[in-house]
Amino acid sequence: MFIVKHRKIFYVIFAVLSLGSIFAIAFWGLKPGVDFTGGSLLEVAFEGEKPMVSEVNNVLAQMDNIGDFSVRPSGEGFIIRSKEITQSEKDFILENLTFENKYSPIEKTFSSVGPVLGKEAIQKSWLSILMVLLAIVVFIAFAFRKVSKPISSWVYGVVTVSALAHDVLIPTGVFAFLGFWSGVEVGTLFVTALLVILGFSVHDTIVVFDRVRENLRINENQKNKKEFEVIVGESINQTIVRSLNTSITTLFAIFILYLIGPESIKNFALVMLIGIVAGTYSSIFFASPLIVTINHWKEKRIKV
Repeated sequence: MFIVKHRKIFYVIFAVLSLGSIFAIAFWGLKPGVDFTGGSLLEVAFEGEKPMVSEVNNVLAQMDNIGDFSVRPSGEGFIIRSKEITQSEKDFILENLTFENKYSPIEKTFSSVGPVLGKEAIQKSWLSILMVLLAIVVFIAFAFRKVSKPISSWVYGVVTVSALAHDVLIPTGVFAFLGFWSGVEVGTLFVTALLVILGFSVHDTIVVFDRVRENLRINENQKNKKEFEVIVGESINQTIVRSLNTSITTLFAIFILYLIGPESIKNFALVMLIGIVAGTYSSIFFASPLIVTINHWKEKRIKV
């Protein structure tokens, strides 16, 4: 009952985090990676000593064939992003990064994406997210179709999507901030992580809502007169340990992946870490109390 009773506090936290993320996205925006803009991405490691970022920038600036570029430190080397380059141009870059045999560069990964494919990736990313949200609303409305009291089944779907919007906004806002301050880019793995977060978060929310549905049925069969607020509070108490245990064990695994995983998936792991924490919070402290608030609004409107 504590969570339902003090729900306004959790609403404020929800609003602050969401508005902060919206601000970051609106004013800084995301920094799209090669997957979306097109171009080439070259990850280089160095055996032994490696050059400074300024040295790499200077040697690349003297090369006319790569155009605009960016260099970001990555573990034992650097990630170099440029316009789309050929295999021979990539080999020429590696040759220059030896600094006349002073260093020993090793190619770790190299990929190129054309601008047409990049634009297509953006369109498909947005479409996939919208389709997932629509499917979730339809599924929840169908699953709760027999629950019409005290609130309609579609309300559960709308509340779930509101919580999911928060779960997507928070990691997106964090990456907008990281992109502005440290040049972190987002690609198709970022979108993949958001889709995984949506699936994980909706599972948590449905677990609580399903318990609410079951407790409403029990309350009706036993002809009890428990208030809806009490039933929701009991449902949260009955599921909170399970939800937290599931989230914490998942976070442990992803955190290890973030620490020792390859550089190419660190951002994916970071999005997952942020999203799962946000999703756990919204499922327990926002979505469930919100249906209580909506029910109160409904009762006040009926009285008027």
